[in-house]
Amino acid sequence: MRGLENQVALVTGGGSGIGRAVCLRFAAEGARVVVADIDTAGAEQTVNTIRAAGTEARAITVNVTDYDAVCAAVREIRESWGAVDVLVNCAGWDRMEPFIKNTPDFWRKVIDINLYGPINCCRAVLDDMIEQGRGKIVNISSDAARVGSTGETVYAAAKGGVLAFSKSLAREVARYRINVNVVCPGPTDTPFIQRLVEGGSEKLVEALKRAIPFGRMASPEEIAGAILFFASADADFITGQVFSVSGGLTMAG
Repeated sequence: MRGLENQVALVTGGGSGIGRAVCLRFAAEGARVVVADIDTAGAEQTVNTIRAAGTEARAITVNVTDYDAVCAAVREIRESWGAVDVLVNCAGWDRMEPFIKNTPDFWRKVIDINLYGPINCCRAVLDDMIEQGRGKIVNISSDAARVGSTGETVYAAAKGGVLAFSKSLAREVARYRINVNVVCPGPTDTPFIQRLVEGGSEKLVEALKRAIPFGRMASPEEIAGAILFFASADADFITGQVFSVSGGLTMAG
């Protein structure tokens, strides 16, 4: 895709799943990749894979719920590689559980990671993007935010917040040539799905697959393609948009 070579791409949640696939795809397009994750070992594994292919990458351990830590990470990137050109907010967390069984601590964790995390990261990079007069932000929401999802009520609420936040931010920063868009994955073969299977929810996973018109879940690489499009020069005139990648499971307008 056009315009990604030598760009500094910061990907949160880059230590596994969709985030790792995004990091590898950025590297394949010639970007310099910052793999940010609370899981240091996972981030290092992603970096080692990228470096083995001959591309620059570095790992940063960061908790996206800690605004000061996020700002410190962005300063560290700026001092070594320059300002962040592309931010992809992939870090997320959930556990399928009926709302009436949730605890307030569970609500806070879900909202802190899935909503405050992207808010923190966006704010941390915006000053530099405004100063340089350009930037791409891609936030990862979920089709749960668009159509609802049983057992993910607070997660859907947090991801719905990401949609509203992203559209509003896109309006505010368009004057600085900063694009803000959202990708909503449907069911994807990630460690979250693997944990469901290991936890005895294999029938639920199989039912999800049957509900998808294509008859299977997405691979992380298929989600990465949509994200990279929004990050590329091919999307220079696109902002405030929401794009589902769900194999037809949802077809919301």
